[in-house]
Amino acid sequence: MWFAVFLLFLTVMGAGWLTRLVPTARTVWMKPLLAFSGAYLFTLTIMHLLPEALSVGPEFSHRIGYFVLAGFFGQLLLEVFSQGVEHGHVHYHTSHAGRVPFLLLFSLVLHSFMEGSILVKSPEAAGVGQSFYAILAGIALHHVPAAFALMAALLLRLNSFKRAFPYLVIFALAGPAGIVVSNYVVLEDLLQGGWYAALLGLVAGNFLHVSTTILFETSPEHHLNLPKLAATVAGCALALAVDLV
Repeated sequence: MWFAVFLLFLTVMGAGWLTRLVPTARTVWMKPLLAFSGAYLFTLTIMHLLPEALSVGPEFSHRIGYFVLAGFFGQLLLEVFSQGVEHGHVHYHTSHAGRVPFLLLFSLVLHSFMEGSILVKSPEAAGVGQSFYAILAGIALHHVPAAFALMAALLLRLNSFKRAFPYLVIFALAGPAGIVVSNYVVLEDLLQGGWYAALLGLVAGNFLHVSTTILFETSPEHHLNLPKLAATVAGCALALAVDLV
């Protein structure tokens, strides 16, 4: 469990630190990574999260769809504030220079906290427990472009890595905080009354929105791009291979 905590924290910190080494304007490498992570998340959601949400709370199965929809459209609302940072977008307006984008940061922190909160290792969460590291890998991959884009946006606004760094740390702690809270604070309550199934539905909706947005954006005007296509197929194949391990 603590491996997951440290992995999510270090992934965000490492991706944010890349902004010191890689010019934020040169992010060609990010597009294949986004395509890979989008395909991986989408396949993981369809093959694992949605079936698990239905199996964890079978008596509430008729309600899971509502939570999936809430997660999907809730993510749409969050992206109004995050401006698409979840999938690597960096927006800058000169009128915002010197201001900390607190709404952007809050939306990313909430999104990351919810993602971390589904990583529960318990017999009652058997499906997630069996695919724990596959789901963890998907979340970590998803955080790389998000952390890079967040740090790039902070640097554009604050013009100082030192000033931006504490906000990167806050984002880095959100996912681990979700893991700790779910496993050590509210585990018993979460697994009773269908709350965990509802949470899985919400996060599945989040993932469906983020992953499909990424996949649509990687093929603007439906032009064929072989590197992105290869990354998409690889991401899907890796998520499917989880069932064979």
